[in-house]
Amino acid sequence: MRIALACLLGAACGGSSPPASATLPIEPPKPLAAAQQMPPPAPPPPAKPWPATRTVDVVDTLHGKTVRDPYRWLEDDKSDEVKAWMTAQDTYTRGELGKLPERDQLAARLKELFYFDAIGAPAHRGTRFFYTRKLAQKEKTIVYWKEGEHGAEQVLFDPNTWSEDGSKGLHGWFPSWDGKHVAYAVSEHNSDETVMHVRDVATGKDLHEEIAGTKYAAASWTPDGRAFYYTWVPPVEGAVTIADRPGLAELRYHVLGTDPAKDPVVHEATHDAGTFLGGGISREGRWLFAVVQHGWNSTDVYFQDVHAKKPVWQTLVAGVSAVFEVDDLHDVFYVKTNDGAPRYRVFAVDPKHPARDAWKEIVPESPDATLQTMTIVGGHLALEYLRNAASELEIHALDGKLAHKIEIPALGTVAGVTGRADEDTAYISYSSFTEPQLIYKASVKTGKVDEWARVKLPIDTSNFVTEQVFYPSKDGTKISMFILHRKDAKQDGSAPTILYGYGGFNVSLTPSFAGSRVVWLEHGGNYAIPNLRGGGEYGEDWHKAGMGVHKQNVFDDFEAAAEYLVAQKWTSRDHLAIYGGSNGGLLVGTAVTQRPELFKAVICAVPLLDMLRYHLFGSGKTWVPEYGSAEDAEQFAALWAYSPYRRAIDEGARKYPAVLFDSADHDDRVDPLHARKLAAALQALQTADAPILLRIERNSGHGGADMVKSQVERVSDQFAFLLQQLR
Repeated sequence: MRIALACLLGAACGGSSPPASATLPIEPPKPLAAAQQMPPPAPPPPAKPWPATRTVDVVDTLHGKTVRDPYRWLEDDKSDEVKAWMTAQDTYTRGELGKLPERDQLAARLKELFYFDAIGAPAHRGTRFFYTRKLAQKEKTIVYWKEGEHGAEQVLFDPNTWSEDGSKGLHGWFPSWDGKHVAYAVSEHNSDETVMHVRDVATGKDLHEEIAGTKYAAASWTPDGRAFYYTWVPPVEGAVTIADRPGLAELRYHVLGTDPAKDPVVHEATHDAGTFLGGGISREGRWLFAVVQHGWNSTDVYFQDVHAKKPVWQTLVAGVSAVFEVDDLHDVFYVKTNDGAPRYRVFAVDPKHPARDAWKEIVPESPDATLQTMTIVGGHLALEYLRNAASELEIHALDGKLAHKIEIPALGTVAGVTGRADEDTAYISYSSFTEPQLIYKASVKTGKVDEWARVKLPIDTSNFVTEQVFYPSKDGTKISMFILHRKDAKQDGSAPTILYGYGGFNVSLTPSFAGSRVVWLEHGGNYAIPNLRGGGEYGEDWHKAGMGVHKQNVFDDFEAAAEYLVAQKWTSRDHLAIYGGSNGGLLVGTAVTQRPELFKAVICAVPLLDMLRYHLFGSGKTWVPEYGSAEDAEQFAALWAYSPYRRAIDEGARKYPAVLFDSADHDDRVDPLHARKLAAALQALQTADAPILLRIERNSGHGGADMVKSQVERVSDQFAFLLQQLR
């Protein structure tokens, strides 16, 4: 049983003063000569074509600062006026995007690359194997099962049949260890909110119980397959708001065939909205774990022996500002942590002697590689490292000694190692910028690797090149960046280029395949991905250097990447676009309001943008350890300095690049109010002849819609918009 961090953002700050705007000296008018004619008056600026937005006189005072919020009314998406405004904005945007000349051509090519056949690595449970298939003629991925490794393939879940409009989707499935049942989470409109069901595999029918309130939950099955543990959150009603729910999460225990409303609570809620509670049972069924996550840089871990006459919670670690992830086998806990080791190390812990001074370090910290994941498979530890933001995979014995390395191609990413702790077979998912997903089947003992499955697409990736470069940020820190381009690309400053970034929450941007990037390269573009501070590529020190009051480092790194691309003539300002989503949406929103002259076009997707109020909505309170809160004076100063919405309002009218805000109609993680408010502000303040558009994806949560056709439409709109601006 591996206990790791819950995924609450994603895919979701500190700050030096913004550079002063250049001013021109004001001179007194010179007298006109008698014959001199007055020049004709300048024509008035063209009327702004997008729907108008009213303003309100809302002013707050925070820590002595006056905070104007003229679009506060757009926070209430339940009001009829806001709904009408959203419809008007989206209708206008789609009308404009539909006129773009290359959109249909882009869509046709994206369909060729987005509709394809693929199979996922199997999960062996009991005598059965479970796996996914993506079929070229289907919109959604299907889950299959078969009896034995060579049995007949049978459908277990086909979300394509669940709703006529595709609004109902699968958000996780969890087979029992005996392979007889599978718990699965169903989402409406691809939101994070789910209802959990249980299916009998042999009959293909669901049991009667339904468990609501399983947002972010997984089912951790007992070895006998009769019950599972899961995280439950209360519904939004009465005094319970969306922002409060994480602190009200409980760890519960459900026995098949019983009423979920009566499920016992095995670990109570923290009642701290800045935390999130998770947990589960060990594969052998003895040890129950509870993990309290404090943002992305601290975890508390508790455990109990369920075989004891009176199980009681014991503390493995608590109150330490570090991340601890626990796996277990044969009554030994294996702990991956960055405590005292920013690039992570591994300890073996005897649960009978859990005191910290009794822990035994078995894999020390690497001096130049960051340990990303630890998986117990085949009686060994599979350790995935990042060296300069690319994957390496090692197999270690349970005492920590290196057994062998798994040979994988360079400049790629191991997206996961799966297998059972008691079986020698491991499946390794791999991809790179130029290689679609490969699944290798490996022997853990010998290290022998065979190709098991490969995604085949109608492309010739030999025409594309990946380069890794290093450039200095504003403070001299060396930043790595991947640049993707065609072999025949010329460094003459003319290529339309996308600069994509994230920079937060310990998330690592590593070489992985995306059909959309191929299409961009085919259209003569470059694609650049820097490894900004705030990410996890270079360990926890790298993460901490881009969080909280140090968040401005991330924006400096990103803006320095743009300057590097221009200086090296990969592109020029008039051909450069920036793109980011979620925390990356905050990144590009900040870049646009700090350095609008540096970019020609922007895609700002499902973003955080009003950083003085973000913690009041969605899952915002769980991100306070990452960003800070406006309620704290020091943290407020950092947030005030870079908050994109605040900066736009206070800077006033100015020239902005073309911006396409990409929002979602059912995003219950990052509230879409952020996109609405900054879109309205920039529309009112724009003085350049460049559009500010708001697109609202239907049946879509924070991660987007889960139908292929929706993904094709979204990327077609984005790329057609960018090409129109950059050429």
